[in-house]
Amino acid sequence: MSQIWDFPSDIMISHLLSPSDYGTSLKDLNVVAMLHHFWEQKQVKGSDTQSEDSLKGSVSQSEDSVKGSVSQSEGLLLYESAPSPGPPYICYVTLPGGSCFGNYMECESQAKARRDAARVALINSLVNELPSRRITPQFITHSLQEAASASTFSVEDACDPSTSIGTYCLLLQSYTGRTMLEFQEVMTVFQLLHWNGTLKILRKRQCSRQSVIGYYSQRGLDASMRSSMALDWLGQERQTPRQLRAELQAAQSELDVARRHGNELRFYKEKTEILSLALSHAFTHQPHTDTHGPHTDSQESA
Repeated sequence: MSQIWDFPSDIMISHLLSPSDYGTSLKDLNVVAMLHHFWEQKQVKGSDTQSEDSLKGSVSQSEDSVKGSVSQSEGLLLYESAPSPGPPYICYVTLPGGSCFGNYMECESQAKARRDAARVALINSLVNELPSRRITPQFITHSLQEAASASTFSVEDACDPSTSIGTYCLLLQSYTGRTMLEFQEVMTVFQLLHWNGTLKILRKRQCSRQSVIGYYSQRGLDASMRSSMALDWLGQERQTPRQLRAELQAAQSELDVARRHGNELRFYKEKTEILSLALSHAFTHQPHTDTHGPHTDSQESA
């Protein structure tokens, strides 16, 4: 395995992007194991850095921290397969921070779908380590200019935290020095809050944007938040019957398109799962026949 990581990242990425053009030494790489190894090493490295900052001079405590990180690495990645009576099969892999990727090739077996999903995730993980994928002041300026050109706000409005572009600026600045995937992970939370109507409700309650950002940036997505969103959609279904099915079909279509393009999928996948949960509550007295949502596979098998 150590020889695999001797390849420069750009060479690794080019080979992973073109599986039909693999050289002899890369042809049969176990991308599932490679992806696990990549994130295992990142966790150990992160634990080492944290130990150096907070436990200087305490060698024994630092060693315990590293050992703890290694033992926790067993459940780093989560693979999920969408139920299917036959090919083509679909598989998703969720990374430690919550980012999600799926196979974009048509796969004739679940094992091939798993390997293809791992390959897409590994490519994105490697690209995410490049210097150009860090949030910098220059990137923030460019992003704000793009956001302003696509809205009614000006770049100057970014200094006003009460505006949408001002909120976006605050989020970007709070992630300076971190990676694009890390930023995307927190942005997914706010995308879901906007989609669900929660942000609108919080504005009516006169909650400041800074307090909302601070709260949800630290909280992240959990089962409680998903259940709460599902209940909100259930309430909308009672007011507008059959809305849930239409929303779910649209979300499943978005997820499928994004997967086929090799995009990060968490926002689309969370939407389908939240809507599926709401729909299951709406029809508790009827047999559940929906087979589109993913089910959990065993953890990280090759």
